[in-house]
Amino acid sequence: MEVAAVTFANGGDNIGVYVPVFATAGAGGMSVYAAVFLALVAVWCFAGKFFATRPVIAKALARWGHILLPVVLIATGLLILIEGGAFGL
Repeated sequence: MEVAAVTFANGGDNIGVYVPVFATAGAGGMSVYAAVFLALVAVWCFAGKFFATRPVIAKALARWGHILLPVVLIATGLLILIEGGAFGL
């Protein structure tokens, strides 16, 4: 239940961004969005299975994943902000 609550709470910004995009995309655009989304979910699933079944990588992620994941997410967010010119306002 907690995961669902956090997911719902964090989804407001997605609704604000994607509803206008999907509303103006049309049937062809929505088909492309859906196909790309499903293809990339499959890539993530295969990549996750690949890395999780490699003992060295799985062991390192089990030990350092709780530190590595926040660092990667923060770095990705900063890269997006910097590349988008958010600090030059």
